Amino acid sequence: MEIFFNLSGGTLTVSLDGELDEHNSHFVRAKLDNLIAMHTFNYFVLDFSKVTFMDSTGIGVLLGRYKKLRAIGVPFVIKNTQPQVDKVFNASGLFNVITKI
Repeated sequence: MEIFFNLSGGTLTVSLDGELDEHNSHFVRAKLDNLIAMHTFNYFVLDFSKVTFMDSTGIGVLLGRYKKLRAIGVPFVIKNTQPQVDKVFNASGLFNVITKI
């Protein structure tokens, strides 16, 4: 898993590249938490255009970051999900919590 970020105009956009699963979840969680702690922003966007697979561990990572961002009043949105990842989001109800743009 590779993680890239861009902070521009008050928006922190984080792009994930790889699989968000049990194998990568600790790395992704730590990296996202670090980015959230180290930067000031008004909007958080997670770009899933290069995420090819996500399992229930990935759901936990996203829900934890959602709660962290909600506590500081920052909207959390997802964009560019692939069809397989969309299925996981829909089946888990994540799209009821996290907005897709």
